[in-house]
Amino acid sequence: MNMLEPDKQNMPLQLLKHIRNFTEFKKEEFEKIQEYFDIQMYGKKDVILSAGSRCSFNYFVLEGCLHMFFTGENGIQRTVQFAIENWWMTDNLAYQKGGVTDFTIQGVENTTLLKISRENQEELLTKFPALEKYFRKIYEISYGASLMKMKYVFDYTKEEIYYHFTERFPQFTQRVPQYLIASYLGLTPEYVSEIRAKNRS
Repeated sequence: MNMLEPDKQNMPLQLLKHIRNFTEFKKEEFEKIQEYFDIQMYGKKDVILSAGSRCSFNYFVLEGCLHMFFTGENGIQRTVQFAIENWWMTDNLAYQKGGVTDFTIQGVENTTLLKISRENQEELLTKFPALEKYFRKIYEISYGASLMKMKYVFDYTKEEIYYHFTERFPQFTQRVPQYLIASYLGLTPEYVSEIRAKNRS
């Protein structure tokens, strides 16, 4: 459920700072792109995108945490991605094709998002070519992270996968419920509990 839709003309400069990590972009240009985005706030466990619906938006996290998951034929939910501040999240394939998604995006915490439609993003990239580089870099990083995750699945033991994740992303262990971390890593919550208990002893 959408909790609030603030005035988009007051869009935070947080996105501008993130863009500038990857390409040059002037504040005056940033002011011109505000009309392409909406700002929305969601509560914990609110659904932002539902499986079976059309994926029409790309989401940038200003504050909070999201997870993306699918539900298998056995009814078990499998988390495939998290997003915290300054991370983008969408079903990229469905978004680019304007198609129906198999995934659900849900708030792990109360979350404030910028969202942009596929049509607006296409127009944005045409009018502001510097953003082509920005989004290309974002997609490259996302794709590279997906490849590394696959490598860990094939190359690491279950315990090594857990330790690698918690060492590389310690912020998630403080903010994300244990069962979601287990789901993301392909582990059971019980197994993660055993690892944590062993680590404390």
